Amino acid sequence: MAYLPMTSVAPFALDVDALNGLGDELAEAHQSASPFPHTVIDDFVSMEFVRYCQDHFPSTSGDGSVAFDRDQERLKQSFQPDDLDVGLRSLFHALNSMPFVRLVERITGIKGLIPDPYFVGGGFHETRNGGHLSMHADFNHHKLMDLERRVNVLIYLNEDWTDDHGGQLELWDQGMKTCVQSVVPLAGRCVMFNTTGESWHGHPKPVAHPDDKPRRSIALYYYTATWDELSSEKTTQFKRRPGTGDKTDWKVKTEETLREFLPPVLMRPTTKVIRRIFS
Repeated sequence: MAYLPMTSVAPFALDVDALNGLGDELAEAHQSASPFPHTVIDDFVSMEFVRYCQDHFPSTSGDGSVAFDRDQERLKQSFQPDDLDVGLRSLFHALNSMPFVRLVERITGIKGLIPDPYFVGGGFHETRNGGHLSMHADFNHHKLMDLERRVNVLIYLNEDWTDDHGGQLELWDQGMKTCVQSVVPLAGRCVMFNTTGESWHGHPKPVAHPDDKPRRSIALYYYTATWDELSSEKTTQFKRRPGTGDKTDWKVKTEETLREFLPPVLMRPTTKVIRRIFS
């Protein structure tokens, strides 16, 4: 039986009554977890849910899809929910609804969470064979809504996935010295974690499925209205693992260094030049 109670699939509908109070039993373990607050929930969604997502996973890029293929994000693509079919759109609307947000609040202990109707960086994610996502801490500011990022919810869609297939989600300590948790992205599994400037995570081991299957997931991000003029905005911060061939993200480092010294009128054209150099 799936952890997340639903009354139907396609259109997706949450069982609101069954959701009441759900998550309280996970709160203490979540908030005391190492290396930072997180929860791994197996069978979070049903296999019917997973197979519907797989059967309707987009085969072509829409206007809102974004592809990445650089040292830090290799062979990765994201798909905007508004580009998906009507059934999948209803899924993402359900996961942005108040009953689901209340569940996330109870587990994480963070009150006043706000879902993202724009799905900035969220939606369906896919990494093809040979691809990876280096260790990083996420961007912390939703510019359109002027909100602070606080929680990630990842739901995996990969049936019969094993350690040998790569793509494990890794959670590292604050000093980026040790991998504390390694999570196989198995179908139906959910990973929920609090996001800060030191919540280092990624899937740096390349996807290596023998049947050339991609690693697929749902990514959802939640925010709070705690951003103010004293907050320091950061884009995604990649960090190298010790003793590996991980590449430094010189593009971001260069932009952030220059932003400290250049006025906005000079920074805007300079940013365009930097992005051309590192593209």
